[in-house]
Amino acid sequence: MFNDIGALELVTIVVLAILIFGPDKLPKVIQDVTGVIRKIRAFSDSAKQDIRSELGPEFKDFEFEDLNPKTFLRKQLGENEDLKEIRSTFDLRKELNDVTDAVNGREADAAPTASAAPAATGPDLLKKPAAPAAEQRTPYDADAT
Repeated sequence: MFNDIGALELVTIVVLAILIFGPDKLPKVIQDVTGVIRKIRAFSDSAKQDIRSELGPEFKDFEFEDLNPKTFLRKQLGENEDLKEIRSTFDLRKELNDVTDAVNGREADAAPTASAAPAATGPDLLKKPAAPAAEQRTPYDADAT
């Protein structure tokens, strides 16, 4: 639950708790908080057992963690053999290099060189386009914005 709390954050929480509750009341507050957490866990476990018993025997393998979308997708996609094959053949770095070469106008098989000029087949996407002439600009309408 608190996997990302570091030592500095923990020390800060302890110091704040001592300042807010005082050293005399702090043990009682900690006992009260842990008691509430235990009651919440017991209530949650009881509710899970009630739901499992109401669903019947056909849902005996039902896990509440499967309702989390990440877990559900990971479980469904992890069992598919076709996706495992696609993942093993897909090279993201090569695909990104091919896209970069296409955008820069270089051939996919050619080695990148410093003197390689972009192809003349399309506009140069790296250059900033020139500002349109005054008569080509669309009029600004203050009421429309």
